[in-house]
Amino acid sequence: MGIEIEAVSKRFVRMGEGGVSEPFVALNDFTLSIRDREFVSFIGPSGCGKTTILRIIDGLTPPDSGRVEIDGKPVTGPGPERAVVFQNFALMPWATVLQNVSFPLEIKGVPRQDREVTARRCIELVGLKGFEHVYPHALSGGMQQRAGLARALTVEPKILLMDEPFGAVDAQTRHLLQEELINIWEKGHQTVVFVTHSMEEAVLLSDRVVIMEPSPGRVAEVLDVPIPRPRHADEVRRSREFVDLSNYVWERLRQIIIECRNRPGCAVG
Repeated sequence: MGIEIEAVSKRFVRMGEGGVSEPFVALNDFTLSIRDREFVSFIGPSGCGKTTILRIIDGLTPPDSGRVEIDGKPVTGPGPERAVVFQNFALMPWATVLQNVSFPLEIKGVPRQDREVTARRCIELVGLKGFEHVYPHALSGGMQQRAGLARALTVEPKILLMDEPFGAVDAQTRHLLQEELINIWEKGHQTVVFVTHSMEEAVLLSDRVVIMEPSPGRVAEVLDVPIPRPRHADEVRRSREFVDLSNYVWERLRQIIIECRNRPGCAVG
């Protein structure tokens, strides 16, 4: 499913100096077209609106102006064709992996036998076969994130929205999860919108990388990633294209941060 984002702006109110509330422009005139089955990553300094635009695409946050359409239909709220994976695993601690993963189907009224078949398939897809009856407290952070991804996949989303899903795990686990996501995407070919702070992660996973700038949040540059698919993560990480593109993204972000710090009222985390 394709996504059209046209001239989207969003303002919030935040506490300023002396406890005085002041308006904050999170996004201004954000425009982007995302093709069906495309993997697009958003990267930028903290406070540039990456999570805000993801929530607007999902329908959790309405824009103040502009529009978002999915396959030509306006987004007015969350929809069954979209699923979100957040950085915090949000697993129910009192439920097993199988119960957590099958929960979205239970909410939809899918019969128990059918939802368990689907949940077990998704659990195997993310590499958690054999852990169906384990509770979250007994899982590592990476395994919990795999369970969260499996839960999103049970509803067979056409669009997968991912908000720094690997940000809370160690570097080795992050590499393994990146490889897993590449394999999952190449099997299912969902449209993926992925928020990250990692230059290397954005280049490794994506067809295009959207570099954002803050205050207000907007598109600074859109980069094509000319690394062929299917991708083998270890080979990609050693390639000249990967190194050059990752370095370019870092230099571009560094320039954006420096320019922001020299601009009155602009702050980056």
